[in-house]
Amino acid sequence: MAAFDAGKSESAGGKGMADHPWRRALTEELHARPYGALTAPVRASHLAMVSGEETAAHDRAHVAALCERYGAAAPGADAWHISVDLGRFRLKWERHAEFSTYTFFEPGPFADPFADPPIGRVPADWLGQLGGERLVAVHVALEPATAPPRPLEELYRLFDTDNVAASLLLANAAEAFSDFHLREDGFGRILVRDRTLRPLQAGRLVQRLLEIETYRMMALLALPHAREVAPQVTAIDRALAEIATTMGRLENFDDEKSLLTRLTELSTGVERISASTSYRFGAARAYYALVVRRIEELRESRIEGLQTFEEFMDRRLAPAMRTCESASARLDKAAERVSRAASLLTTRVDLELEGQNQQLLQSMNRRARLQLRLQQAVEGLSITAISYYLMGLVGYVAKAVEHLGVPIDPDIVQGISIVPIVVLVGLGVRQVRRTIEKADAAGR
Repeated sequence: MAAFDAGKSESAGGKGMADHPWRRALTEELHARPYGALTAPVRASHLAMVSGEETAAHDRAHVAALCERYGAAAPGADAWHISVDLGRFRLKWERHAEFSTYTFFEPGPFADPFADPPIGRVPADWLGQLGGERLVAVHVALEPATAPPRPLEELYRLFDTDNVAASLLLANAAEAFSDFHLREDGFGRILVRDRTLRPLQAGRLVQRLLEIETYRMMALLALPHAREVAPQVTAIDRALAEIATTMGRLENFDDEKSLLTRLTELSTGVERISASTSYRFGAARAYYALVVRRIEELRESRIEGLQTFEEFMDRRLAPAMRTCESASARLDKAAERVSRAASLLTTRVDLELEGQNQQLLQSMNRRARLQLRLQQAVEGLSITAISYYLMGLVGYVAKAVEHLGVPIDPDIVQGISIVPIVVLVGLGVRQVRRTIEKADAAGR
């Protein structure tokens, strides 16, 4: 794929126009991974290596090293596919989201379709350093129309089984046979017999058959996850049922807290399972859709006595995909149930806390009223005590004045001072209280 670089249109009618930076790359995307032309007889060995989403540069560099070894042009720095003639064989490399495919073509006549396959011409040391893990390995043989038709007994011998899928393809332009099994060398086998195929049509047909096998295996990567998830979801369902039963018998706040802790742990487990499987289940749906699409493009017709590729997939692949869909749906529903249960219990805990807070506020109000009464009582006692003290001072002053020769009666003076002293002390205490209350309100 070309780099996404901005540029200016250079056509006569578009000079000076600014192109969108992705315009050329998006246009070329329609022509990415073109089908190569094939003319029977030709054989191919196909590999799909799962290496993850961050290894495209490594795979590209490895292909470049093989091209340099044979003096051929290497793929560009941003290339996602290449088809290059390396002498005795042709390499077609394609990089996908999480895997790379390597297809080695070798033209020429052959007696046994699957003896001495093209991969034998590829340097063993280079093959041994391919990035990732091998998921798909298939040998394909395209026989010419001049080759005599093979009876069923010979087909069974080639595939070592009588459980062979076969079809007339592309309006009877070709025949294809496979059993989708692995041999001792780790490769599967696909036999295609040309009847009236054109070179580009032959290339498209072989490519579609290889894509069906590749995408089938990529889709099935989700099946072990589905089988692993199923008992875990069952355990989650049982735990949820126990929690739902327990929720109706809760007696105190500690029980609610304990149950909420269990629900939180359960929710964490569901999220962990979902995070580890959601990508795989989503990818399986996408790959399965591609398999179905590629089979439709074959335009199959039945060969009497043999099952078609579509029937084989319906019987073998479709149930596996339904298992994955079921596991994914059960996991999503379990997450929803855990979320609902946690929400209900949280609501219950919140209501319990609100009730406790209300009781606490009522208790605080009672204490505040009691403190107010105590304060008022203390203020009354304070006024009395201060007044008594001041009256004592007035008495001492009156006696001192009497001793100085002033004709006054200290008891009368002291008695007359009671009312003004009490009034003044009461006003003073009230003013102090108001000053404190204002300062407190300003501090809030």
